Amino acid sequence: MKNNSAIIYFLMLFLTSKILLAQTYGDTLFSSSQIHTINIELNQANWFDSLLATHAGDYYIPANVIVNGITYNNVGVKFKGNSSFNNPSIKKSMKIDFNIYDSTLALNGLKKINLNNGFKDPTFLREKICLDFLRNQGANAPRSTYANVYLNNQLWGFYLLVEEIDKTFLKDRFNNKNGNLFKGDPNGDLKYLGNNLIFYYPKYELHTNETVNDWNDLLNLISILNTTPAASLETSLENVFNLNTWYISWATNILFANLDSYQGSGHNYFIYHNTITDKFEFIAWDVNEAFGNFQQGMSLQQIKNLAPDYIPNPAGNRPLEEKLLALSSMKSDYYDVLYHMLSNGFDTTTMYPVIDSLADWIRPSVYADPNKFFTNNNFESNINVDLGNIPALKPFIPARINAVLPVLLSAGYSPLNISNSIAEKNNFKIFPNPASDIVYVYHESGLLQLFSIDGKLIKTFFTSGNLSALDISNLQSGVYILKNNKNDVVKLVVCDY
Repeated sequence: MKNNSAIIYFLMLFLTSKILLAQTYGDTLFSSSQIHTINIELNQANWFDSLLATHAGDYYIPANVIVNGITYNNVGVKFKGNSSFNNPSIKKSMKIDFNIYDSTLALNGLKKINLNNGFKDPTFLREKICLDFLRNQGANAPRSTYANVYLNNQLWGFYLLVEEIDKTFLKDRFNNKNGNLFKGDPNGDLKYLGNNLIFYYPKYELHTNETVNDWNDLLNLISILNTTPAASLETSLENVFNLNTWYISWATNILFANLDSYQGSGHNYFIYHNTITDKFEFIAWDVNEAFGNFQQGMSLQQIKNLAPDYIPNPAGNRPLEEKLLALSSMKSDYYDVLYHMLSNGFDTTTMYPVIDSLADWIRPSVYADPNKFFTNNNFESNINVDLGNIPALKPFIPARINAVLPVLLSAGYSPLNISNSIAEKNNFKIFPNPASDIVYVYHESGLLQLFSIDGKLIKTFFTSGNLSALDISNLQSGVYILKNNKNDVVKLVVCDY
């Protein structure tokens, strides 16, 4: 197998993605260690009924929005979502358009933001963790953070704030916003339906260049995928589609058993025709069902044991997977990504501290949410214990490793040294903890990396000797993750004494 070359390749991809992801717009919003405060001021007499009407009509109503104390007058607000909307709770997901009435307005350069209500997640962590994982692995995915949202000065709830997939996103990620952006919705299965474009209109949405309305590039991609002979499919598809980022999204959805996606329901994704490279890019979207929370009729045990080659019935409905799995070279490329992830991110030594740190960060806001869908006890327990058919976060990770790794081993991959307990790592210690100015680290000499709780690399240290003093005086108060060159991790709490 290509284990060594795959690791080198994905290291290069990771480093390249960090360079490409050096955005300007939204950096302050998404890199902040604070949970944002958003107050939406609505002047309509029956403002809640007006918001309900926006969903059926898909339009915005004017409002003033105050974000962290800064007022943005005359912006657009509407309810959004499908299943997240169709529940009896008054806590609906929302979209805010800062630019709709005043073209000069933007929030940290962003024209739109999404506020997701967490309607099926007791932990409020599923979507955040999966989006961060996708981005850290080099996939195309939006950024996210959290906000306490008020309607007319009344606390309405705790929300995940998610970046919009629009021209601002395209310009930041691909340095190009001129191509066609399609959303696979309501059922963008990428099946070939003939050359008449009318058959594709009900299955996809065009989100850019709507006036021109030229869908021939999408038809060309679908035609190549479905009609090219197997012997030339890999070359032909590579010419029109970025397979590297597609494999990362595919593997992530399988590891997280995120089946409200192309891998299951057949939607919740974008594809963008980058006119600079002349290739389509796959963009992950709406991953709130990660950690096996959308089960396609399967039992909890079946979802935990989901095979890496899973394809929903009936056969022929997911050609972007079926065609690639049928070719040994492309299946091997996909397996390479899975293998890389199991030792570089999707492991308990990495994921458990991230889960704990995020839970510590959001706990006060979760508890204060007056309209949340689950109890405080559900929030605490679902991190470690299944809640009915809602899988617990931590046990889900070793369960998925135990389901996927044997398939890779039988395909010829080498065993991995994967630990399922961070408690085994007793040769990596920090003190004092919490700390303010200096923290002492006991470990073998080498590289140390400090990450924020949302996975962003903050600082790199190079140490020699078993005991090192690290200067953390310039860090903001908060929770951080410190990782050594053996991928051992510890949680560091920085306080301003």
